[in-house]
This record gives sequence, C-alpha cells and structure tokens, in this order.
Amino acid sequence: MDKFKTVLNIVQKQQTTLGFGLVALLTAGGEQIFSAVVFKCPCSSWNFPYGTVFLLVPALALLTLGYALSNKTWKMCTGICMRKPNPCRNTANCCAFLKVFMQITTSALVAPVSWIAVALLNGNYFECAMTGSNSTWFKNHVCAGKVPKCQLELYRFPCKKESTVLETDRDDVLAIIRAESQVLGWSLIAFIMIAALLLTCVARCRSPISYVQLKFWQVYAQKENDLLEKYATNHAQELAERNLKSFFEQKPPEPIVTPDRKAWERVSSFFRFSLTKQHYSILHQYVETDLCPTGTNRASVRSEMGEFGNPTVLAFVDEGRMML
Repeated sequence: MDKFKTVLNIVQKQQTTLGFGLVALLTAGGEQIFSAVVFKCPCSSWNFPYGTVFLLVPALALLTLGYALSNKTWKMCTGICMRKPNPCRNTANCCAFLKVFMQITTSALVAPVSWIAVALLNGNYFECAMTGSNSTWFKNHVCAGKVPKCQLELYRFPCKKESTVLETDRDDVLAIIRAESQVLGWSLIAFIMIAALLLTCVARCRSPISYVQLKFWQVYAQKENDLLEKYATNHAQELAERNLKSFFEQKPPEPIVTPDRKAWERVSSFFRFSLTKQHYSILHQYVETDLCPTGTNRASVRSEMGEFGNPTVLAFVDEGRMML
C-alpha cells in the first residue's frame, strides 16, 4: 500500500518537469505490458471497434484519473453547489473558473497523450483498427497495386490467417499501416513538446516575479504541503486519542484548539496573487491577516471564495497533494 501511495504522490506532482517525465514513463511502460499481455486483434468485423477501444478508452480512463488525482479539482468543486453567492455570478469569476479548469486539464492530459503516442509508435492498435476500417479510400490506398482480394481480406492480415493474398503483399500492406501509425505517433509527440515549450515560455514571460523567487516559491509550496499533511495527521490523532480517553474514562475532555469552520474555508479557497502583499499561499495569507494580533485585517470568507486568478506560472501554489 505504501508503494502504491508513493506512485500516486508522484502522479499528483505532474506540474513539475520531473513529474511530467515520470508520468509519461509509467504510462509508456503500462502500454507496452498491456499490448503484449492483453491485446489480441480478433481479425474479424470487430477489428475497427476493438483496435479503437484499446487506443482511446484507456486514454479516456487516464484522463479521468488525472482529474480525480488533482487537488485543484476537489478544491474547486467541493461545496460549490452550497456556496452563496454563486462563484460564477459574473464574467470575471467564470473566466477564472475556466482558467483553473484548463490548468487541471493540461496536467491531466499528460498520461492519456503519452498512452496514445506510445500506442501509435507501437502500431498494434492502429494496425488492427485500420484493417477493419470501412473506408474505401483507405483500402484503395494501402492495397494499391495488389490483387483485388486484398481489400476484401484486409481484416485478416494482422493475424496472418490463410488468405489468397500473397504473404509478401500482406507484409507490405501491414508495413504501410504501421509506418503511418508511427508517423502519427512522432507527429503527436513533436506537437505536444512544441506546444508545451511555447506555453511554458509564455507563462514565464508573463511571470510577475523573478526566476530565483519563483524557485523559492516552489520549494515553499512543497514544504508547506508536506508539513500540512504531517500536522493534520498528528492533530487528528491527538484529538481522536483525547476523545477516546475521555469516553472510556468518563471524564471531561482536555481542551484542544482546533481551527473553526471559517478557518478551514479560508485555507481551502484558491490563492490570489497580489503585487502589494507578499504571501506565498492561502495559508500564509490567512496566518498574516486573519490571525494578526490587532484583528484589523480580518478578511471576509465569502468575499474571497470565488477569486482565483493566479498567473499561470504560479499554478503550482494550489495544486498541493491529496491525503490518501
């Protein structure tokens, strides 16, 4: 179980370069095992749906898992139906909502895109799907110069079943399909890498803080998340032990200070960057405003629930890590 939690913690850190690489590597390895152990083209009228399902459905499952493992997803959705006024009551908040959703989607797309790219490079799923395609143009394309029965028996080629088509012609057709699959795979990889580089460059160019401060901010956010999990675990254990001790000994409980509901709401909202106040997280902001000794800077919980418009370069601030 601990090893499984370790893998999930790695997946939940997709916003880092190392996290992206590890997720892509794990997905590629899973696809290779899946292709070798589970996949077997039926070589029948089921070729196209069977190959397409193996190519796209696991990618959809990985995309769904990416959404589920993102801390931002649940930070954005938890309590939204009960929140008054509605966070999407105006255009600005709706745009901010969509911006966060796009950030979540960008991270969640790493695994499914990796699956599709590796599957295309492998060629098995694409080969099976396209030999069962009903497209007349495609059949004419791959069977050009071959015997007429090539198009009729195309679905049998991946399994090397007995056919009136010469084996050399069958190998040529499969080689063409596999080559096209690999070209699509490399094209997808190139497109994603260029798009990721351009988006990263744009985000960094629009960064409101310098490079060194950004590195410090990333370190702080990671340390705060690690310590939050540790403190929450210890505090929950202390509170549970106190309640159980009081119950079994039938004595009044010892006083333990626990944050109230409004405090939890404040630190559960999205962080909003400010040029005038140097706060590195919503928890940092809460400590220095709501808990200040004079009490003059206490903020309204409801007024900040819908405000989440961080610069893209600071998207990691709210990502955090889910406690499993």
